[in-house]
Amino acid sequence: MILSKFSMVQWRLDGLKSTQLQTYRMARKLIATLSDSTVFLREWLVNPQRTGAVAPSSPQLGAAMARWLPRNPESFVLELGPGTGAVTDALLKYGLREDRLVGIEKNPTLAKILRKRFTQAHIITGDAWDLDVLLAELPQPVEAVGAVISSLPLLNFPEEQADALAQKIRAFLEPRGRWVQDSYQIIKDRSRGGDDFRLLSSRIVWFNLPPARVSVYQK
Repeated sequence: MILSKFSMVQWRLDGLKSTQLQTYRMARKLIATLSDSTVFLREWLVNPQRTGAVAPSSPQLGAAMARWLPRNPESFVLELGPGTGAVTDALLKYGLREDRLVGIEKNPTLAKILRKRFTQAHIITGDAWDLDVLLAELPQPVEAVGAVISSLPLLNFPEEQADALAQKIRAFLEPRGRWVQDSYQIIKDRSRGGDDFRLLSSRIVWFNLPPARVSVYQK
């Protein structure tokens, strides 16, 4: 009887510990989300054109982009404008090896955050429009990528500038490689710069701030 009561007390304590642990994990996740949002908002206020959004991408947007990873696990993936790493997280959850990820982030503050979070990835502080030079300057130069995942705010740049970036992306994509681009211009199927690519998919992700369209192009 005494042993039975002891077991009951132990079970309740274990249950309490489990609940506390779940609460602790949820709190940590919430704090991390709030921290990322604060950083994003601060950087947007400093330079709206460069940052492009007032909040990190939602998990739903990240998943919509990450599902287009290349099938070859050895292929590199180039992420343009990864910010605080919301989409990067989704890419890794969908199976991308961290050492096959190359991220180009122009904002030094955000690039520093990325290096701390993704220690095995190749995070470059630089301009996406210089991607050909930056990839060639890596300790082990990257000559081609299986996919380009871009969160760059192309609407904030002149059309000819977006077209120039699109041509560089095309040059570095493997045969049948994909360019995945999000955009807050949700009315048009194609984002700026995508006219010379085959459009594979274009869908709106409503659960994002603001809602975004994910367009997928193939070389």
